[in-house]
Amino acid sequence: MEDEMPHTSAYSADADTPAGTKEAADNSASTPNSDGNRPNAPGAPAASPADRLDQIFDGLRQKSSTKQAIYRNTVAAFDLLRQVSQELVVELSRRITPVDSSVVIEYRPVNEMEFHIRFSGDLLVFVQHSNIVTFADDYGPMPTKYVAGDFRRRFFGHIMAYNFMADSIKYQRFNDPGYLVGRLLINIERHYFLEGVQQLELPDNDMSDNPVTEDGLRLFVESAMIAAVNNDLVAPPMSEIQKITVKQKLENQQVSRGSKLGFSFSHQQQPHTIDGLPY
Repeated sequence: MEDEMPHTSAYSADADTPAGTKEAADNSASTPNSDGNRPNAPGAPAASPADRLDQIFDGLRQKSSTKQAIYRNTVAAFDLLRQVSQELVVELSRRITPVDSSVVIEYRPVNEMEFHIRFSGDLLVFVQHSNIVTFADDYGPMPTKYVAGDFRRRFFGHIMAYNFMADSIKYQRFNDPGYLVGRLLINIERHYFLEGVQQLELPDNDMSDNPVTEDGLRLFVESAMIAAVNNDLVAPPMSEIQKITVKQKLENQQVSRGSKLGFSFSHQQQPHTIDGLPY
């Protein structure tokens, strides 16, 4: 009977393998300690840090309180944006109706975190995100002295404006894409940073000089509407839409690949409603 050979772990300190060093064994033992020191070896746990509750408290006091304040600021900004949008729709409707009553401009509430502006063949969807975010150090307002001056200014609430074709919602063309045309970032001091597509033609942004105001939010809505109006639908060549599947036809999926959105193949579809409102 052959003698049994002792089993040697690949992570043994004495094993002569690429991973078989004492350092590799220690490094793979566990995740780093909360104080950033090297982890302890398996079976030899260190005592828990005495200030762990203090660490949790400091995190809640600094980051969580900051994010709650930013969220409240974002809600207030979104409510003001909603008000500005309603006023703008009324103003535009008064001007366009005597000229062409067939051009409809509508404000549509969806819920507390979303509303729509429908005008001509376009639909702008404004959405407030529920989370607070931050960015890489070289993105947007992050490298500025203003943001660097207070760590709380590194966090933002954000409101997005998407452009869809109105018929995409009306005819339930679920594969039609929408385009993010602008994003509004709100910080703890209720200052904003506005970014978007080139068609927005935004002025230079200095967050330190941009408190949230009715005029600033009106600029956001007006710019998004101008970008949508100027972004025409370009039909694809015939060679790209020669074939469609039955599934695409039945589900109203679009096979066109225009620079904006696709076309519907049927004019006999039923109108779509959102929260009881016909589109």
